[in-house]
Amino acid sequence: MGKKKGKAVSVDQTQEELSYLKLNTNTQPSLKEEIAVDNGPIPGAPAKEGLTVENGHLPENGEVPSGDEVETTDIKTKKKKKKSKKKAGPATKAQTDPPSIPIHELFPNESFPVGQECEYPPSKDERLAKDRFTAEEKRTLDRSQNDSYNEARRAAESHRQTRQYMQKYIKPGMTMFQIVEELERVSRLLIGEDGLKAGLAFPTGCSLNHCAAHYTPNAGDSTVLQYDDVCKIDFGTHVNGRIIDCAFTLTFNNKYDKLLEAVREATNTGIREAGIDVRLCDIGEAIQEVMESYEVEIDGKTYQVKPIRNLNGHSIGLYRIHAGKTVPIVKGGEVDVMEEGEYYAIETFGSTGKGVVHDDMECSHYMKNFSAGHVPLRLATSKQLLNVINKNFDTLAFCRRWLDRLGQTKYLLALKDLCDKGAVDAYPPLCDVRGCYTAQFEHTILLRPTCKEVLSRGDDY
Repeated sequence: MGKKKGKAVSVDQTQEELSYLKLNTNTQPSLKEEIAVDNGPIPGAPAKEGLTVENGHLPENGEVPSGDEVETTDIKTKKKKKKSKKKAGPATKAQTDPPSIPIHELFPNESFPVGQECEYPPSKDERLAKDRFTAEEKRTLDRSQNDSYNEARRAAESHRQTRQYMQKYIKPGMTMFQIVEELERVSRLLIGEDGLKAGLAFPTGCSLNHCAAHYTPNAGDSTVLQYDDVCKIDFGTHVNGRIIDCAFTLTFNNKYDKLLEAVREATNTGIREAGIDVRLCDIGEAIQEVMESYEVEIDGKTYQVKPIRNLNGHSIGLYRIHAGKTVPIVKGGEVDVMEEGEYYAIETFGSTGKGVVHDDMECSHYMKNFSAGHVPLRLATSKQLLNVINKNFDTLAFCRRWLDRLGQTKYLLALKDLCDKGAVDAYPPLCDVRGCYTAQFEHTILLRPTCKEVLSRGDDY
């Protein structure tokens, strides 16, 4: 095949055009530029600044804009614009007060705020943890998990905004029932509750004073929050099973400040010591040393703050709040190590009592046994209740209030039967001696290939 011929231009026509162009130099292109329209750009021909020629043609109306209104474009070398990558940034909408806009609507590009990123502690063979930041292999692994990280960050942002609202909302004189119902209403709204895809990860704990954990009011509980109470608010959110487990202690009387400071610093110590290949027992020893260094004076009596030795932090799995590993808060315990990619709840409890808890009071928390296979049931009511649990909670924890909310009635006998058969486990409130005070702080961390991320960290704690 021969080459395609260009458009012929006669001498007379060229002279005519040159004369015309001299009279219209401000509005028309040069001869070189006109020929370039038909035959492509001529090597060495200067491009007229501000002139854009697309598809080898001038504008249909024959008019050529001047100045900065148009730009030159090399037809043969014109490239498509690269799409900019999504970047995490501030919310495009402002949250209302009280909060009412779901988190995924505040961040429509699905890029949620990253938690606090920390370097890992140096390993015993003197390798520097900061090398993980720059290792290309680790950075590639990090990027490959970004979708999973984003789910956890969405749950964390929902938790942050909910708790910051509740810290202003909770006042002495409110019933505990009123407090947890409002917290869960806001949390469901912000997380964008959607069955088992997104919602609450476990019931809201609001344990008071000597009660350290696992208390939430059942229907008919009229307990009122008092000015001198020490209240632990412990609640969780999840997106596609990625759980954020985070807690804080709320007081109104500043006589408890040292108790709260001791437990907060102990939790921060546990977070600082945590890392890939770190032994769990070493974390517990560091936590105990910090917490026991504090003394608190309450009503004229001085107490050493004791870690509650039979309460622990724990690893977190998909739809599984306790995934198998425990993080002690006293020396001793497991010699297992933390591993890359794991999620952990680092939580510490301090007490002015004995530093040991036991089951007490009416049970409210329940959870399906994660490892239980098929459990034969004889009672029709037990089968029906288990179907409700599977559909709405699966292996996530739940409480009696949530069964009431689903319209279940007269289910206590069936619930007891499920517990007796091992299909469901009961988690009653855990209490130290009466008259003492307990405090709790907790964060969820992620051991990324490049760094340690405190997912639930906020401006409050």
